[in-house]
Amino acid sequence: MGAQTVVADVADELARRVAIGEYVPGDLMPSVRQVAEEFGMNRATAQLVLGRLESYGFVDAHRGRGFTVRDVRRAGGVEVYRKLFRLSMHAPEMAADMFGNIVAAERAIVLEALLDYTAAERGIDPAVLTAAVDELETQARSAEPDHVRMLDLEVGLVRAVLTDLGHTMQRAVLNSVGEMLFEVPEAVEAYFSVSADLHVLVWRALLAVWESEGGPSEAQLALFEDLFAMYHEKVLARFDELLGLDGDSGEQPHSATA
Repeated sequence: MGAQTVVADVADELARRVAIGEYVPGDLMPSVRQVAEEFGMNRATAQLVLGRLESYGFVDAHRGRGFTVRDVRRAGGVEVYRKLFRLSMHAPEMAADMFGNIVAAERAIVLEALLDYTAAERGIDPAVLTAAVDELETQARSAEPDHVRMLDLEVGLVRAVLTDLGHTMQRAVLNSVGEMLFEVPEAVEAYFSVSADLHVLVWRALLAVWESEGGPSEAQLALFEDLFAMYHEKVLARFDELLGLDGDSGEQPHSATA
């Protein structure tokens, strides 16, 4: 195992302890000497580990004092949240809460994009969208659908819509959300809590609306929003199930309100 791999692995372990609250915000992290002793490395490598942890945004360096734990959930940016989510799989309730927030952000962006695109003058060649949905259908009907590829296709479709609408900020956030999801297999799996075929049917229906002259009625749009909300509730429930959380406990860890 190379030195860089050791540094990354130990930094991830320390970051995991921050993520699950083993190290409390504001407290001093273990010193270079303590890290070196615990993980059987020299002090130079231990210093690199703590430097890596600082680059993650999980600790702050203070000359003469060492490193203090940051309140990563309050003070962290998108990249910190991304790493925090991946590491939170060791704390299922925390992971479920974070996933709820991720789903809420994704749902708001995607729903707004699809509704706005329905009402806008559309500039994307329909054949491009159709080709992506065709591949989505091929995956959905295979013996073992590749859910990572399917989610990537769906994110790509929404990204194209956002680009055509000129919603560059929403596209940037969607890209970050996608990266968070792809790093956690349980998150990807949760997005297919209902039949993969349903994903294809929804996109086929949207393509039909976008290619029609009249557009959807208010009732159709309201129905779509209701179905979208129901789908995401199933996504959240499936994530809980995959993490082993008891769905009958009465707890509501999610905050996925768009």
